Amino acid sequence: MTNVQLASEQNMNKNTQPHPGHRSRLGETASTAPIAQFNDAFRRSFVGGRVVETAGVLTLPEAERIAVLLAVRRFDGFDGDNDPHGEHDFGAVEVGGRRCFWKIDAYDCELRGHSPDPADPAVTTRVLTIMLAEEY
Repeated sequence: MTNVQLASEQNMNKNTQPHPGHRSRLGETASTAPIAQFNDAFRRSFVGGRVVETAGVLTLPEAERIAVLLAVRRFDGFDGDNDPHGEHDFGAVEVGGRRCFWKIDAYDCELRGHSPDPADPAVTTRVLTIMLAEEY
């Protein structure tokens, strides 16, 4: 069993608290491992939250817009610069010479504020925003 799997299982069990300083991968702690896993699953599938495209993305030609969405889904370039907390919640992709950013935010289920526990999908709605770099 890997450290990531172990940390994930411990964090999912409310009666077990993983050691907060445990690090398993780049920037990832036992408490962020499940968040990264949920963010990855949502980003790869667009299922389990809401996807928002900015006005600039929506005005792209359809083929380019679809290519951007696919690039976001396939993104796997996490490093210390774009993922310092190990949550896999931000990235940049380039499609046809156009740079785009994506960001995942974890809100409460009513979308009124931050999630009380982003590692708990029962109390979290993930929102993935995709934008052109110049819209940032």
